Amino acid sequence: MTGNSRKNARNRPKPSINVDEDHHPINTDKKSKLRREKIKPRSISKLQLLLGFFAIFVFAISTYFVYAYVVNSTDYGSRKPRVITPFPAPKLMDLPQFQGEHKESLYWGTYRPHVYLGIRARTPQSLIAGLMWIGVKDGQYVMRHVCQDSDNLNTYGWTHHNGRDYGRQLIVDQGLTLETSFLKLREKGNGYGGDWAVRIDLQSKKSGSDEDSWGTGHFFFYMADEGGHAISMSRDVLDVRESSLLASGSRSDVGGWQLHLESADNPEIHYSGFKTPHIHNLSDLVLVTLAHQIRRFGYLQLPDNPGHSPNILVFQISAVVPFKADFAFVSGTDMKTSGIDERISSLTGENLSKQLVKKKNEYDDKFQRCFNLSEKVDSEVIVVGKATIANLIGGIGYFYGQSKISVPQNTDPFSCLDSVVSECLHTLLTGKNAISIKGDGYLLYWPAELYTAVPSRGVFPRGFLWDEGFHQLLIWRWDVRICLDNIGHWLDLLNIDGWIPREMILGAEALSKVPEEFVLQHPTNGNPPTLFLALHDLVFGIKMGKFSAAESSEISSFLEHAYIRLDAWFKWFNTSQSGKDPNSYFWHGRDNITDRELNPKTLSSGLDDYPRASHPNEDERHLDLRCWMLLAADCLQTIVKVTEISNESGKEYGFTVNQLSNFEILNKMHLDEAFGAYFDFGNHTEKVRLRTQLKMNGNHARQEMVREVLEEPKLQFVPHLGYVSLFPLMGKLIPPESWILGKQLDLISNRSLLWTNYGIRSLSKSRCSIYMKYNTEHDPPYWRGTIWINMNYMILSSLHHYSEADGPYKLRAKTIYSDLRSNLLRNIIQNYYKTGYIWEQYDQKTGKGKGVRQFTGLINVMLLHFRDSKQAGFLGIDHTCIEKTAL
Repeated sequence: MTGNSRKNARNRPKPSINVDEDHHPINTDKKSKLRREKIKPRSISKLQLLLGFFAIFVFAISTYFVYAYVVNSTDYGSRKPRVITPFPAPKLMDLPQFQGEHKESLYWGTYRPHVYLGIRARTPQSLIAGLMWIGVKDGQYVMRHVCQDSDNLNTYGWTHHNGRDYGRQLIVDQGLTLETSFLKLREKGNGYGGDWAVRIDLQSKKSGSDEDSWGTGHFFFYMADEGGHAISMSRDVLDVRESSLLASGSRSDVGGWQLHLESADNPEIHYSGFKTPHIHNLSDLVLVTLAHQIRRFGYLQLPDNPGHSPNILVFQISAVVPFKADFAFVSGTDMKTSGIDERISSLTGENLSKQLVKKKNEYDDKFQRCFNLSEKVDSEVIVVGKATIANLIGGIGYFYGQSKISVPQNTDPFSCLDSVVSECLHTLLTGKNAISIKGDGYLLYWPAELYTAVPSRGVFPRGFLWDEGFHQLLIWRWDVRICLDNIGHWLDLLNIDGWIPREMILGAEALSKVPEEFVLQHPTNGNPPTLFLALHDLVFGIKMGKFSAAESSEISSFLEHAYIRLDAWFKWFNTSQSGKDPNSYFWHGRDNITDRELNPKTLSSGLDDYPRASHPNEDERHLDLRCWMLLAADCLQTIVKVTEISNESGKEYGFTVNQLSNFEILNKMHLDEAFGAYFDFGNHTEKVRLRTQLKMNGNHARQEMVREVLEEPKLQFVPHLGYVSLFPLMGKLIPPESWILGKQLDLISNRSLLWTNYGIRSLSKSRCSIYMKYNTEHDPPYWRGTIWINMNYMILSSLHHYSEADGPYKLRAKTIYSDLRSNLLRNIIQNYYKTGYIWEQYDQKTGKGKGVRQFTGLINVMLLHFRDSKQAGFLGIDHTCIEKTAL
């Protein structure tokens, strides 16, 4: 607790009773009279007055120094507000398995997913590189740099990426096609992390007369130092035939470095230098510079001005399309044995071409090994499979910065002090001096790094906790060490209370892509602990011998050290998100006073506007959270069994698993027996609507949509059939012989309810008052009918489980599984070839891709065959084969 601690009944002073010398009670009035007679008024001397003021002064000074010590302390103990205090345990990223060769091998990478091509190191204040180009939109030149859906590119994304040293990306922008390739080499003479190369290959679509539809193409390659260190430019930069050197510099991490350009197409080169810490505004700086040049000279070219001690150099490469250019970054150039010329040669020209072909073949072979492809699989399916894993792996980013945390209402900056001292400090010091609290009413999380996959490069290029668990279901199958690295970074974000922010917005570049309303993270709110999905798979993989001895050892060591954090994470959920009834939970953070939303959103659940109880309160019971808690407890129990952790912890989680998996308790809390469906429970009414209301703003009137409640809510099941209703099915909590399983199969296969030709819709078409309804005037439906792949994947996995479990519904489950899988894959693949993208969601009526483009979800896992249903865990599947799918 913070602030003043309450005195309990045991410590409360007893009422006093006055007694005389013989211990007889004395009349109170008489005693008061005697006291008044004894007390004589005395004068206060000047010396006493001065001593009193001096004592107050000493106390104030002492108080100030105590306060200053608290504010300035860098100790990660209790001297900080708890919400921004790291969890007191060794960081997982300090484990030996993440040091040495592993750490260096991942140092450089395409870790800037928000731009079309961006290179950086896994370190704060990195040296970074990137690509821009001039495109055409509506007859006007536009700058392409940051991934944006509004760019309306025909397609963009990685077709190959192994996560370590190779990637190939294809970008189609109207008539211009860019192929970008990334290669990393570590050889003798390299600086830390090795060297890397980028190839830019520009091609143009042919017109009817077989002439290039593009004339001169312009692209911009830049180097920037986030630490502000000056970058030197070569004197011969305008003529690459004389010298390939463009820029050079020195850093403590990689030593001396150089950037070289090789091209056989004789491009024209111009440049500009900038000195600014605001690298996230770089495209704006380049645009302003180009506009100035056009106005002044009529040329679309940079001014050939390096500036004074620039920390950013931008090189404009212009040539007739098609053309090709190779950029080579070499490190450790200040060492005597650096062999710079040989290393540049290996990273450019024909040698680079050979290396890229070799890496592409290695990628194809690894894809075949990882997913055990059948020779009968259509090539179209394989192309989609490779692209989805490449976009997920290639979208992994590295971020560094501090999250903004909303200030809890009961936050006391002086909670580390004795309550009396705290009271005095609050009395003597104004609120302006509150510890770490910024003017906008937020706290800053500690500076942290995050190495993570992202849901979408164009819209969500940052870490999302709930999405990351789904990402890791695929990543561990590709590279288990990268998977552990990702999970370890997330768990190191745990605070002392066991909370992890649901969205990590670290650094200026990440912040520039986030609407203001979503920046603050609320420490009372959770997010589905989906990391346990991947962790459960890893534990089962060890038990089944799916990993090499070295991999099993690393996974076991990781789980043993991660357990203390996972345990704290679970306990945070188990206390902060618990409901009034035993074994019940509800998502905190819903707005219970809004009059603008048809149904208050539940962003913390990951299902956003999926309808819950109309009037949020503490009586709610959320079915999906209960199932997530079962997954987490079951995973922790299993981790205890396969590691050397004390078995007492295993017994504790065993008890929790028994309670949460109790079928009778589950049905009592969430089953509507009359309908045969599972629902949330809460204070609810169906009689709500949005209506137009006239609002006066001074002398002006405007119309607003407000919520109108037509009947009093009451405690009841929330009768909205959809994904939440299916969580007990997804978790395989229903016995295979139960009539309730048969009813679930009826519900999902009913076309008027959940079934479509493209997948299971998120909300029932009938018997639901909020199906496809706007939540506010400007807030269209999101999880209110459309098809989401991650939920369909979980439904598929459970159907496969029941198709192999003995029971009366075995054959029916198998039929539904086969039909659903076929519908999903056919629609996903057709959309990919039609639009060039994997989509965030799909329309339940037409199957058309909707929402965010290039969404890195579970598409590739969807292509895999559920071969082994005997796996433990929430999903209970093994994905090792891609089957033929009719297109």
